[in-house]
Amino acid sequence: MADIISVIGSKGGTGKTTLSHMLCHGLTLIGRRAVCVTTDEDRDPLSTKGRHYVQADARSPVAREKVVAKLRDLKGWTGVLDGGANRTEIDIALYQLSDVVLLPFRDSPEDFRAVIRDLDLFPRAFALPSQWPKNRFQQEAARRHMETWPEEFRDRLLPPVFSLSASKLLLQHEVPEDLPSTVNGACRTLAKQVLNLFEDDEEDVADQLAQARDAAEEGDDT
Repeated sequence: MADIISVIGSKGGTGKTTLSHMLCHGLTLIGRRAVCVTTDEDRDPLSTKGRHYVQADARSPVAREKVVAKLRDLKGWTGVLDGGANRTEIDIALYQLSDVVLLPFRDSPEDFRAVIRDLDLFPRAFALPSQWPKNRFQQEAARRHMETWPEEFRDRLLPPVFSLSASKLLLQHEVPEDLPSTVNGACRTLAKQVLNLFEDDEEDVADQLAQARDAAEEGDDT
């Protein structure tokens, strides 16, 4: 059976689509077969040209059920469900279909409030700091935000995905044949971190999350 990952959240602009494509690209770099599934009615699926992963259109409830059912029959594949904003009912449906759920958020008070609400609504979901700043002054502001992170959700905070403008290359109609090594490295790291969430060893996952808290709070992009 395929593994199903959903990238959802109530707030727009958190990088759900960018992360979905980064994750799919990273999965292919570590030898996994991946499908990026578009579920947002306001977004057209991208071309498959230049991609090493499959694109699937599941913008209607019927299509979504069919795509996920088909994925479940594909051994060794990973499906990434790319969500949209302000769609609580659809987010609930995607959550119920998924093995792992990611809630991206950026370094702003509004994003913090939104992701905390979503963590409360989706008890199996993990918060994923997205487009995390590298600038020293922005890192300090992000660190101050992280100091307000509720204790009850600290064990559901993943390592940050740092801001990388070249990641937008994955959202072009045609992906360049040779992507920058920084993009490939970031995608590979993200894929490995997310796949670790499927492991049964809870101690390893706990260690990963502890490192994530330190990285997000300190703005460490090493």
